[in-house]
Amino acid sequence: MQTRNPTPQEIEELLAFLPVFEAEGFSPVEHWAQSPCDSPHPVTAAWPVYNPAVAQFYQVASQVWWCDYDYQPAQAWEMLQDDTSIQSASIDQVKTMLTYCARGERFCDGHWGAMIEKGYVQKLLRRLECLADQMD
Repeated sequence: MQTRNPTPQEIEELLAFLPVFEAEGFSPVEHWAQSPCDSPHPVTAAWPVYNPAVAQFYQVASQVWWCDYDYQPAQAWEMLQDDTSIQSASIDQVKTMLTYCARGERFCDGHWGAMIEKGYVQKLLRRLECLADQMD
């Protein structure tokens, strides 16, 4: 399903997170939580407690105009690992890679944080800045 492209205002809303994520000392994960041992429903795995900016970013990045409903996770992952692919990505390819970043948390706790810690999200936002400049 093809979605519409984001408006300039929607692009700016996403780009507002770039200086936050690139700030010195920023950590996407505040800490890892775990159920107490005496809990009636003990959980053996820990889960990340994200910085509020991370949750806000992924809420914005999950809006329909940023989603690629036909994305292939393996293909999106390959693109994310290739700086040349990111630097030359179209708006549709940026949407594909953002979809991968946003949906990965469903399958792997800590995925959101890893995408920021490894710089993938920042690279996508920098590419989006270039695309926004070309739209003007």
